[in-house]
Amino acid sequence: MLSRANAPGKSHRKGVSLKAIMRRFPSNAKAEEWFIRQRWPSGVCCPYCGSRRVQLGCQHKTMRFRCREKACGRKRFSVRTGTVMECSKIGYQDWLLAMFLVMTNLKGVSSMKLHRDLEINQRSAWFLAHRLRLALTERVGPFSGPVEADETYLGGKRRNMSNAQRKALEGTGRGAVGKTAVVGAKDRETNQVAAKVVAATDKETLQGFVSEHADSAATVYTDDATAYETLPFEHDTVKHSLQEYVKGEVHTNGIESLWSMLKRAHKGTFHKFSPKHLERYVQEFAGRHNVREQDTLEQIGSLRRGMEGKRLTYKALIKANGLQSGAKAVT
Repeated sequence: MLSRANAPGKSHRKGVSLKAIMRRFPSNAKAEEWFIRQRWPSGVCCPYCGSRRVQLGCQHKTMRFRCREKACGRKRFSVRTGTVMECSKIGYQDWLLAMFLVMTNLKGVSSMKLHRDLEINQRSAWFLAHRLRLALTERVGPFSGPVEADETYLGGKRRNMSNAQRKALEGTGRGAVGKTAVVGAKDRETNQVAAKVVAATDKETLQGFVSEHADSAATVYTDDATAYETLPFEHDTVKHSLQEYVKGEVHTNGIESLWSMLKRAHKGTFHKFSPKHLERYVQEFAGRHNVREQDTLEQIGSLRRGMEGKRLTYKALIKANGLQSGAKAVT
């Protein structure tokens, strides 16, 4: 069932209810068929060599297909092969439900929520969520403009830190100290955004990001931070330092709305962003923003397409987080 009532914030979109998703995909088999049709609409082909000479319906527990090309080695494969789902033991129905929840919750879904809703353990839910964030990571731009550019800082409040953390930050200043910087840009013409975690907010870093994502002929709007001075674009600013936030068409309210959503999720959904994983969270929110105009089923289809050609192993994930095997991973 399609309904405009299930399209929060976008009345023109066609939403889908959770009950409708369950009716549409009542089993793993039905969900697997959907993944196969979406990935290979013209017929199954080998993900290794591209051949359509494929044996279907193989008597194998997980690999339903086999390439018939000798040069390819007659490899077995499934619809998971060559995607972020590769080697996953989570069922296709659970993957689809997780995709629905991630795409329809604007403030994201915590691993604890996925753990309860999908009846899988929390560690598996955490790993699943990070693989979906990787699938949402896409290159966008260059933007034709007008382009809004801004930076923000993410991290916990100092008053909520432990005594040891506060002591380590003593004498280092206030505000952004101890937080992680994120820079972003929004194209008003297409409503597309790009964002990434950066190590510094100096002139070279911020101007480099803007130059990478804005067309050379675009007009760029920023605040009055000194790092944006001498931008090689037609450029105008609003003086936030003087409490000026809108000057005609000049403002950064669009990209700041992304920061607002990200920070609300930080406080209300996840409660903590590990700096080592923050880039994937940022890409999740940017990627979800970029498909907000689509109907719900189209959003899920976009996420499925983003799965191809990407891989994230659990070993690589816990290594990046500094965890040892068996350690508990939260959010």
